[in-house]
Amino acid sequence: MGSLSIWHWLIVLVVVLLLFGRGKIPDLMGDFAKGIKSFKKGLADDETETATTDVKTLDHKTADPIASKTSDVNKA
Repeated sequence: MGSLSIWHWLIVLVVVLLLFGRGKIPDLMGDFAKGIKSFKKGLADDETETATTDVKTLDHKTADPIASKTSDVNKA
């Protein structure tokens, strides 16, 4: 019950060819390749975009937690 023999793989291949046809499988592989290429292009665009954009930093001032609680109470 372990591995499949060559006959099993041939039957699977025949069923796949019957379902999809001979012309449909190359079309599917071509679409798959186009998808991978566009994915790689998108990743490359993101890398160049992040390299060229300036990184902005915000100055963060820490607030007194007791003062902020009392101001929240006064607002209510």
